[in-house]
Amino acid sequence: MTEMIDIDTLLAWGGTYKKLAAREILFNEGNQCSFYYQLISGSIRWVNIDDEGKEFIQTIIEPGECFGEMPLFDDGPYAAAAIADEEAVVIRLSKSTFLQLLKENFDIHFSFSKLLAKRVRFKFLILKSIAYHAPEARISALINYLKKENKNFCPKCNQLQLTRQQIADMTGLRVETVIRAIRQMHKKGELVIDKGKVYC
Repeated sequence: MTEMIDIDTLLAWGGTYKKLAAREILFNEGNQCSFYYQLISGSIRWVNIDDEGKEFIQTIIEPGECFGEMPLFDDGPYAAAAIADEEAVVIRLSKSTFLQLLKENFDIHFSFSKLLAKRVRFKFLILKSIAYHAPEARISALINYLKKENKNFCPKCNQLQLTRQQIADMTGLRVETVIRAIRQMHKKGELVIDKGKVYC
């Protein structure tokens, strides 16, 4: 995936690297925002966690993507937590420096406008599927969006790189429901299951 902001640019503006251990929390929902974050390696899930510890995954962040950017623009707290799924490296830039970088680089600023619009559109898609559709339709809407955006897919073989649990946590379904729905979708020829892996 293409980097949101070129790493050399971030470093030139004072960006620093931060290593995360697997399952380490970078920030929690409700924390104040001090940095722009961009993933260099590894995987980070951006999640809301309820009082019982159940997660709703907003998205799985891949290398090159930024995350937690909303408070950089509205000065509110983080709307979700960022947790490393595995060892990860991020580059971070202080909030004030990031905003100055945007002011001086229209192309980067415009890219962020497009990104924010895309993420809002994705939320509308997910909310619509949750409100109106059966499990198979929810999963299909998620998969179709991710495939279109070339996100969480192997570009060489079209393998969906999400677990059944992650799909459940992104669609508000139980994992057992996801397993049954994916089997039905396989029987209908809407996707392929081979050795437990899902291909679209």
